[in-house]
Amino acid sequence: MKNSENSSTGAVVRSLVLGGRGFIGTHLIDALLDQGHAVRCFDRPNVVALGDSHAKHPGFELYEGDFTSEADISEALRDCDICYHLVSTTLPKSSNADPVFDVESNLVATIRLLTLALKSGVKKVIFVSSGGTVYGDPIQVPIPETHPTDPVCSYGIAKLAIEKYLALFHRLHGLDYTVLRLANPFGEGQRTHASQGAVAVFLGKVLRDEPIEIWGDGSVVRDYIHVADVVQALLAALEPSRQEHVFNIGSGHGHSLNEVLDTIEKITGRVANRQYLSGRGFDVPVSVLNIDRAKSALGWAPTVSFEQGMEQFSMWLLEKPASRIA
Repeated sequence: MKNSENSSTGAVVRSLVLGGRGFIGTHLIDALLDQGHAVRCFDRPNVVALGDSHAKHPGFELYEGDFTSEADISEALRDCDICYHLVSTTLPKSSNADPVFDVESNLVATIRLLTLALKSGVKKVIFVSSGGTVYGDPIQVPIPETHPTDPVCSYGIAKLAIEKYLALFHRLHGLDYTVLRLANPFGEGQRTHASQGAVAVFLGKVLRDEPIEIWGDGSVVRDYIHVADVVQALLAALEPSRQEHVFNIGSGHGHSLNEVLDTIEKITGRVANRQYLSGRGFDVPVSVLNIDRAKSALGWAPTVSFEQGMEQFSMWLLEKPASRIA
């Protein structure tokens, strides 16, 4: 969508961002507002926003509620044209501990969301899926969207099931959708004390001079993409879908955990205190996404290199170290 107006009515497009107080959601809301959208943010009560740059914007609304509540989601969807679904209640490494909770709070809640989206007249749902978990152990690298999907954690299974229900609602009811299978996003605004996000956690620990625990020998390779490039992909997904609905969104390149730490040391001039532990069974050795489909169909391509993104993130953290690193 090249501008903020609905071409058929001339009205301003209203976008709902579920999980809008999170890392990606905060950046996305800023970008949508910059494009002239009216934006409604939905998130849980008492979630501390990662940024407040848009809080007083005249086009911004904040709705608080429970993603699993039909009443709360129905109210949030009211008068919205686009729905960005960025909510996840679980993490890959912990989802297997309680798959029932994973299914109830993510899959069932999303099916309810799709049903309500139809009733409210939403034109398109854009869902953030997981390029790192839906494929399972890769049989080819980089991984294309046509690769077999055999997740090894409940998190990935739930994400994949949501993708299938989006396809079903499109087939049965004509609800347009786009799925973005993200690699590992990183960048400004990401919490350094979180339980996921190797770049943010490692960078924070190096700047705080804390030991870094590495599961395995550090050779695990992942695809890391800067949040600015993720947001551009999310904006590109606003266009009505054509033939394809599912896209890998990554850098197209892989970096091992050791290489991540090497880059951090180079940029910060500090030494990483590495502590190697036994490997984890659910960590696939290599995960790098093939992004050719997104380049051709969405007209999207990453523009921020890994080292450039790391430099920007590091500078952002060091601007207010007391609040961002400590």
